[in-house]
Amino acid sequence: MRSQQRNITILSHLPNIITSLRLVGAIGMLFTKPFSVWFFVLYAFCGISDLADGWIARMTHTESEFGAKLDSVADLSFNAVMVIKTFPTLWEELPIGIWIVVASTIALRIISYSLFALKHRSFASLHTYMNKLTGFAVFTIPFYIKLSCSTIFATIGCTIAALATVEELLIHLICKEPVKTILAYKKQPAKE
Repeated sequence: MRSQQRNITILSHLPNIITSLRLVGAIGMLFTKPFSVWFFVLYAFCGISDLADGWIARMTHTESEFGAKLDSVADLSFNAVMVIKTFPTLWEELPIGIWIVVASTIALRIISYSLFALKHRSFASLHTYMNKLTGFAVFTIPFYIKLSCSTIFATIGCTIAALATVEELLIHLICKEPVKTILAYKKQPAKE
């Protein structure tokens, strides 16, 4: 009986443990050489853990507000470290037009996050389908940046990120509650 309770307790905390390990992995990436074997080991671990924590939380019905916030912090930390470690190579490899789209998308993201903070008095990045697709597109960058077709892949990724950012901004502007996609938005009838 006691071991069963211990297993249930561990299982209920497993998603947050995995998310915390992603934070540790992101910090570890700071001490690795970009595009080295250890960089890619930690990088892949962080990416897989990002998929696993949410899936396990949903499957075990252990989602929580704390877990969602921890996930957002871990995502932002991982993405920040990725940018720090890969930016010099990306700057050399990608044309200026992509950087203009990236800068515009980041500016819109800041506006979107600010609107969410004003509207809900907290910070979070919405887990929309487009944001998930953006996460995948951004995650794949280090794997293809040295290929001859990297500009094509980066253009596709930037387009996805820009569309996801516009969608999230629209959700904050017109939806009363967060939704997974703007396509799910249903206008509320006007009160008489």
